Amino acid sequence: MTQVRTRIAPSPTGDDIHIGNLYTALINFAFAKKHKGKFIIRIEDTDRQRIREGAQEKILSSLKSFGILYDEGPDIGGPFAPYRQSDRLPLYKKYALELVEKGAAYYCFCTKERLEALREEQMAMKKTPRYDKHCLHEVKAAKERIAKNEAYVIRLNVLPDKKMSFQDVIRGEISFDSNEVDDQVLLKSDGYPTYHLGVVVDDHLMEISHIIRAEEWISSTPKHVLLYESFGWELPVFAHLPILRNPDRSKLSKRKNPVWASWYLEQGFLPEAVLNYLSLMGWSHPEQKEIFPISEFIKRFDLKDVHPAGPIFDIQKLEWMNGVYIRDVLTTEQLIERLRQFYRNDEEVHALLNDTNSKKLFSLLDLAKSRIKTLREFKDLVASPQKEEHFESEQVASAKALTVLLSGIGSGMWNEDVILKHLKTFSKERGVSMRIAYILLTGKPQGLPLPQFMVYLGKDASLKRLERYV
Repeated sequence: MTQVRTRIAPSPTGDDIHIGNLYTALINFAFAKKHKGKFIIRIEDTDRQRIREGAQEKILSSLKSFGILYDEGPDIGGPFAPYRQSDRLPLYKKYALELVEKGAAYYCFCTKERLEALREEQMAMKKTPRYDKHCLHEVKAAKERIAKNEAYVIRLNVLPDKKMSFQDVIRGEISFDSNEVDDQVLLKSDGYPTYHLGVVVDDHLMEISHIIRAEEWISSTPKHVLLYESFGWELPVFAHLPILRNPDRSKLSKRKNPVWASWYLEQGFLPEAVLNYLSLMGWSHPEQKEIFPISEFIKRFDLKDVHPAGPIFDIQKLEWMNGVYIRDVLTTEQLIERLRQFYRNDEEVHALLNDTNSKKLFSLLDLAKSRIKTLREFKDLVASPQKEEHFESEQVASAKALTVLLSGIGSGMWNEDVILKHLKTFSKERGVSMRIAYILLTGKPQGLPLPQFMVYLGKDASLKRLERYV
């Protein structure tokens, strides 16, 4: 193959694309772009019982939101369309029958009951459950039985006692014994392929040069190698990436952590920060940089530099990196635009961000950006306090006292120094800490510097925040 062509093939069976699959997508995307190749999206929707309505659209939308743009896919087409497996069923049947004709596969008519009994027997004997080739040896009139509409599947015919191997860019040579490979079902009774047949046929026909996927597929690769050999097709390059892990080394899963890619956007993580963080999963920048754009990752990345050990995906480290992007990478203008987009449906915050006094708005953002790690945290700093049903008498008295003090400030004197002086007077007269004034005005014990924030709010808006107590 003269052109590098990579792909990911997500299944539309969840709420969105998994963050681990987003990592795989990033690596495939970066590798293709580095070598001026093509990056393809193919939807593997053959598991009909688990398909979620709208999942395909969500997956494609999330990839675009993160800036992982594909060259071919189910929604944009391409020279090897269609890019959804359910639209390619005649192809799988054609190639499955070709394998039967070659003796590399065979028809199986075993019932569910027989297969379950076989499995129980093997497990009782402490053997690894696998098919016993019963139909390969015993079935003599397969086509006649099929003509009578008898249910069947097509299985891979794995020859015994074959020592084989394949090269993995990340892990080196991986050897296997054919006696350990099951006669996998290739074509199911409903005409849909299993993953193994579908992925090999599609990768070959779509001229995929490099199969870059998670390490959990290593155990399936021997079956794929056998299929490539049976068809007489050239093997692609294999590279199995490490699986992302929780800080306790367990596999990243939705039982312990948020795993859907869109969740990170909804929480106010910046797409470029997430990709930057994912790029460091199993790979290090040659200059040991931690913050760099995806363009630099594409330029520097090489598959052979990926470490096979499972990297730790730590949300706290991601939050730190996202905070660096907010403070040091985005300009104030860019941050304002990101916040406007993020809070487009929040009337109060959106109004603050559309203040016509740009100097005043820039001042607020300069205060805020050193105190937030995600866009979502911005609202906690600037939004009005939540309404409450009841206030303690001491709170009401303090609010009244603070209102009287602040009301006495002339409109032309509403500045940081004067406000701070009045807040100190309030603290001294009431015998309370300055923290009480902060809680009264914001509903929270800490956040932006109060005098500066009150200057931004203005006298009227500041006093209005105290009205809820009185």
